[in-house]
Amino acid sequence: MQQNRKSDRDVQRRGRKKVCYFTQNHIEHIDFKDVDLLKKFITERGKILPRRITGTSAKYQRKLAIAIKRARHMALLPFVKD
Repeated sequence: MQQNRKSDRDVQRRGRKKVCYFTQNHIEHIDFKDVDLLKKFITERGKILPRRITGTSAKYQRKLAIAIKRARHMALLPFVKD
Protein backbone atom coordinates (compact mmCIF):
# COMPACT_ATOMS: atom_id res chain seq x y z
CA MET A 1 0.00 0.00 0.00
CA GLN A 2 2.89 2.34 0.70
CA GLN A 3 4.17 1.91 -2.87
CA ASN A 4 1.05 3.46 -4.44
CA ARG A 5 1.51 6.79 -2.67
CA LYS A 6 4.10 9.37 -3.60
CA SER A 7 6.78 9.63 -1.00
CA ASP A 8 7.65 12.93 0.62
CA ARG A 9 11.10 12.69 -0.90
CA ASP A 10 9.67 12.62 -4.45
CA VAL A 11 7.60 15.73 -3.78
CA GLN A 12 10.59 17.59 -2.33
CA ARG A 13 12.86 16.59 -5.20
CA ARG A 14 10.49 18.03 -7.77
CA GLY A 15 10.38 21.47 -6.16
CA ARG A 16 8.24 24.45 -7.05
CA LYS A 17 7.17 25.21 -10.61
CA LYS A 18 9.17 28.10 -12.01
CA VAL A 19 7.33 31.04 -13.52
CA CYS A 20 8.47 32.96 -16.58
CA TYR A 21 10.03 36.26 -15.46
CA PHE A 22 8.90 38.07 -18.62
CA THR A 23 5.30 36.83 -18.51
CA GLN A 24 5.01 37.65 -14.82
CA ASN A 25 6.31 41.22 -15.28
CA HIS A 26 4.41 41.82 -18.57
CA ILE A 27 7.61 42.38 -20.59
CA GLU A 28 6.97 41.79 -24.29
CA HIS A 29 10.15 43.17 -25.83
CA ILE A 30 13.59 42.18 -24.55
CA ASP A 31 16.01 44.99 -25.34
CA PHE A 32 19.64 44.02 -25.98
CA LYS A 33 20.76 47.34 -24.44
CA ASP A 34 19.26 46.40 -21.05
CA VAL A 35 22.44 44.73 -19.80
CA ASP A 36 21.32 44.49 -16.17
CA LEU A 37 18.33 42.37 -17.15
CA LEU A 38 20.37 40.16 -19.48
CA LYS A 39 23.00 39.49 -16.80
CA LYS A 40 20.37 37.70 -14.72
CA PHE A 41 20.12 35.05 -17.42
CA ILE A 42 23.80 34.28 -18.02
CA THR A 43 26.24 32.36 -15.85
CA GLU A 44 29.30 33.85 -14.22
CA ARG A 45 31.29 32.36 -17.12
CA GLY A 46 29.08 34.12 -19.68
CA LYS A 47 26.95 31.20 -20.89
CA ILE A 48 23.19 31.52 -21.42
CA LEU A 49 21.23 29.73 -18.69
CA PRO A 50 18.78 27.05 -19.91
CA ARG A 51 15.00 27.21 -19.50
CA ARG A 52 14.93 24.48 -16.87
CA ILE A 53 17.06 26.67 -14.60
CA THR A 54 15.49 30.09 -15.24
CA GLY A 55 11.90 29.00 -15.83
CA THR A 56 11.38 31.23 -18.86
CA SER A 57 8.89 30.14 -21.51
CA ALA A 58 10.11 28.92 -24.90
CA LYS A 59 8.97 32.11 -26.62
CA TYR A 60 10.93 34.38 -24.29
CA GLN A 61 13.94 32.04 -24.13
CA ARG A 62 14.36 32.47 -27.89
CA LYS A 63 14.00 36.26 -27.62
CA LEU A 64 16.40 36.28 -24.67
CA ALA A 65 19.05 34.29 -26.56
CA ILE A 66 18.83 36.67 -29.53
CA ALA A 67 19.11 39.72 -27.24
CA ILE A 68 22.15 38.27 -25.43
CA LYS A 69 23.87 37.43 -28.72
CA ARG A 70 23.22 40.96 -30.03
CA ALA A 71 24.56 42.49 -26.81
CA ARG A 72 27.69 40.34 -27.12
CA HIS A 73 28.16 41.41 -30.72
CA MET A 74 27.83 45.08 -29.74
CA ALA A 75 30.36 44.50 -26.91
CA LEU A 76 27.84 45.26 -24.17
CA LEU A 77 28.27 41.75 -22.73
CA PRO A 78 31.41 39.62 -22.80
CA PHE A 79 31.50 36.36 -24.75
CA VAL A 80 33.44 34.70 -21.91
CA LYS A 81 34.73 35.86 -18.56
CA ASP A 82 38.19 35.04 -17.27
